[in-house]
Amino acid sequence: MWTPLTRLREPMTLAGAFTLAAVALGLRFLPSDVLPAAAAALAAYALGFLLFALAPETWERPRQLALVAMAGLALLLGWLTPRIGTAQVLLVVWVACATNLLSPRWLIGATALLNLGFYLMMVHHEFGAPFTMVLINLGFQALAGLCVHYARRAEDSRDTLARVNADLLATRALLADSARDAERLRVARELHDVAGHKLTAMKLNLRALASDPALGTREEIRIAQQLSTELLDDIRSVVQAMRDSRGLDLQTAIRALAAPLPRPALDLRIEEGVKVDDPAVAESLLRIVQECLTNAARHASAETLTVSLKKEDAGMHLQIEDDGRLKGRVREGNGLSGIRERVAALGGDVQLGSSATGGLRIDVRLPA
Repeated sequence: MWTPLTRLREPMTLAGAFTLAAVALGLRFLPSDVLPAAAAALAAYALGFLLFALAPETWERPRQLALVAMAGLALLLGWLTPRIGTAQVLLVVWVACATNLLSPRWLIGATALLNLGFYLMMVHHEFGAPFTMVLINLGFQALAGLCVHYARRAEDSRDTLARVNADLLATRALLADSARDAERLRVARELHDVAGHKLTAMKLNLRALASDPALGTREEIRIAQQLSTELLDDIRSVVQAMRDSRGLDLQTAIRALAAPLPRPALDLRIEEGVKVDDPAVAESLLRIVQECLTNAARHASAETLTVSLKKEDAGMHLQIEDDGRLKGRVREGNGLSGIRERVAALGGDVQLGSSATGGLRIDVRLPA
């Protein structure tokens, strides 16, 4: 989803805006006959820069067109203002922008072509040592491109670390819940096998005492029999309650998975009564939600991911949808293929579609 104010506050965008403002101040030294055309060209370049910087990453075609327009306008301004070095500055800004979008091969080719155009322009205006000037420009452009490249790598590493951390937190939550269930079952077995056995033996001995004519009429024997029976029933009730597992705590695990991510926000809806006892099923559900969170952030620019899990007659229904925008048909990459493989291993079914807002919707149905 388009968030221009957030993107406008990014350091690279602010640096580009300040650079363009400095170039605009330099135009006041131009002759009056050239100033209107140069100002119009710079304004168009600034619009292209803002479109490129503020548009979401899913707008590939508009951003590509903005890059092409910016390249042409930079050379045009260099032609109109050969004496104040406008083209050199704007080409540095262009390389910084292009590093975010173009592959290294396309970036190097386009940069070489633009600098060739700049060289021919310098020759036409009869500047001294045009080749040296181009080499100096290439140095600044390479510096800008490398700064943006490593900034993006650092950002990607940060996002990857956040996803790994979220994965560890979610897995730890599941493991802790599974360990609690295992401990509860162990205590239940101990109560049943040890206390239940000894209480049963005590009841048999009390019954034997009650059958003795000398003791059978005593009130203490009757009360002891009654208390032992009630205590055995209570222990059996406690053991049964401990064995009735509420299932693994999927809600905590899924929220832990989404918590470190800046977006999308998670709207989690787990129907009351849904219970997952099998750790393998819980792990698969967790990984499906994780993949959808990643896809929504990377490819759909979504702000909210809605996850609902409910019971059906045939099993469970997991529905996940985001509020991003699909571009054409859904293309299944490794992530969606991995979801299909996980669900197929559990004997379930996956259906892909679009949400009411135009985002991706995934329906997963698992057997009971």
